[in-house]
Amino acid sequence: MSTSRDAFYMARAIQLAKKGRYTTDPNPRVGCVLVRDGVVIGEGWHAKAGLGHAEVEALKNVQDATGATAYVTLEPCSHQGKTPPCCDALISAGIARVVAAMQDPNPQVSGSGLEKLKAAGIEVGCGVLQEDAQALNRGFIKRMTENRPFVRSKLAMSLDGRTAMASGESKWITGAEARADVQRLRAESSAILTGINTVLADDPALNVRVDWVVEQPLRVVLDTHLNMPVTAKMAKLPGRSLILTCADDPQKQRALQQAGFDVYKLGGKNGRLDLHAVMDFLSQQQINELLVEAGSVLNGELLTEGLVDEYIIYMAPCILGDQGRGLFKLPGLQQMAEKKPLKLRDVRQVGADLKLTYTPL
Repeated sequence: MSTSRDAFYMARAIQLAKKGRYTTDPNPRVGCVLVRDGVVIGEGWHAKAGLGHAEVEALKNVQDATGATAYVTLEPCSHQGKTPPCCDALISAGIARVVAAMQDPNPQVSGSGLEKLKAAGIEVGCGVLQEDAQALNRGFIKRMTENRPFVRSKLAMSLDGRTAMASGESKWITGAEARADVQRLRAESSAILTGINTVLADDPALNVRVDWVVEQPLRVVLDTHLNMPVTAKMAKLPGRSLILTCADDPQKQRALQQAGFDVYKLGGKNGRLDLHAVMDFLSQQQINELLVEAGSVLNGELLTEGLVDEYIIYMAPCILGDQGRGLFKLPGLQQMAEKKPLKLRDVRQVGADLKLTYTPL
């Protein structure tokens, strides 16, 4: 049975887990707090794949953890991966009680870790601050349970709903504070997705530009006909740049590979890339969180296919006029009954702009 004290210590474990927000991919973000007689005796979090898991890090500097309670934001693992099972470490340390915020969605664990602890005589609890723990690892959960990433689309618009002038000019609709906030979104994403039209118009870098250490996300371009220029900026930057295509053109593919791109051919649908096949592929690439930075065509297709989990829309206090470009191209919508409803989840001011967070209904 959980108590308010359990929630207090689990909140601290979740704080610790957030320290790995930008670095743990493809692993989940996990924190651990060790408590005995009301005193915290150890803390740890998972910093990076291949390094110690949160439980092991928490135990590292504790001379004697006998009889302690371990508060962990995710069920301790019971299988051998790049590191030994955390269950074994907790059992060996003499931990008396383990409280997990949530069960591990990974089919290799999924309850077996808790059962292993129980079999060793350890008291086990699960579900303390579960929603907070789930929010921290939405991408990992989505990949493990649905074989696709958690997809977030970032858009910037004027008060009249325009993303660019009719000419395509779009720099800058929003202010410096909103653009800095986007860098944080990029930093916590496993990959950034765009379409070839955006690349041809803007030659974007799609990299993270911050003053702290971060793993550069995978850059992914949907390019049905392999129209990517070999001179594109992103190919020369640190990190991987992928082109996903339907085209069967070995000569173009070789040229792009020589320029620094990885090129993969996927299935098509109605003459374009099958977006479900794209999500499938990205899941196989261990992408937990996918940030979409694209134009109205790709955003319209993703919306139609129901593949976006969250929209982040920055609204700037300016007017671009009725000739400007819109957010979504949805030629199939003809009647009000066909409208796409969204639920407003959060609104806050970032500099002079509004940051609106929506989820599909």
